[in-house]
Amino acid sequence: MARNLDVSLLRAFVAVVDAGGMTAATGVLNLTQAAVSQQIKRLEEALGEELITRDRRAMKLTTAGERLFGRAKRMLALNDEIWTEMTTPEFEGEVRLGIPSDIITTYLPTFLKDFARRYPRVQISLNSGSSVSLRSKLYAGQVDVVLATEMACDPDGRNLVMDRLVWVGARGGDAARQRPLPVSIGCSDCAFRAPIREALQKAGIEWRSVSEVTNTSAQVATVAADIAVMAWMASTVPIGFDVLGPESGLPALPPFMVNLYLPRDGGNHVVQELARHIREAVADRHRMAA
Repeated sequence: MARNLDVSLLRAFVAVVDAGGMTAATGVLNLTQAAVSQQIKRLEEALGEELITRDRRAMKLTTAGERLFGRAKRMLALNDEIWTEMTTPEFEGEVRLGIPSDIITTYLPTFLKDFARRYPRVQISLNSGSSVSLRSKLYAGQVDVVLATEMACDPDGRNLVMDRLVWVGARGGDAARQRPLPVSIGCSDCAFRAPIREALQKAGIEWRSVSEVTNTSAQVATVAADIAVMAWMASTVPIGFDVLGPESGLPALPPFMVNLYLPRDGGNHVVQELARHIREAVADRHRMAA
């Protein structure tokens, strides 16, 4: 015979545990202490188990309460996810995402699949280019969301990641030992150009440009062929390449940020949802990597 759990009772139980007591949970649940106590009692009666022991000093979970707590949180999360998904209007149309090509492979897969599953009728159009050009397009209304790689985050943006900028070379290659140093560098408004030039100048290292293109595939190809080195964010270094440390004789480079920018009005619901997916996916990725 099927038995159904009352989600409201589970919510009261989780709120009491999270808040550390029934009095503290009243504000979360918007109920009186007597009502909260009654809900816990009803849940205990339904399950036939004492879940919480109470004394003057503290509230403690029983063994049954500890077993229930994690499962109750998962059930509430699923309940809330279903509720949100079923009551959120079905959006369709297009959202335009600007993202520099050097971080597409690293960051795009972390959020794109889940967003596409949640919003199957929304089409994401990708715009790639330098961070400077993408932010210009954002303020001109030509894109809706921008991920940018920058040395600092402007007040209207949100920093998602602080990462090291590192030198990268072919595995076992010798391009880093050549002088003048062959460098595969981005286009004229690439954010990495100025700090690369400054670091090499301070170190007294003569260098020459091998490629000056926005297309990172071309840059990667020159490094793979061991005819150049390049600067890359540490978390996005392509597989099979070497990160060149101090032993290479190359100077240290400054840290960089991955920042998120939205239109000045915040954008519509879909833009806000894409931004939320990006924030959560990037945070999860770096939490797992830590």
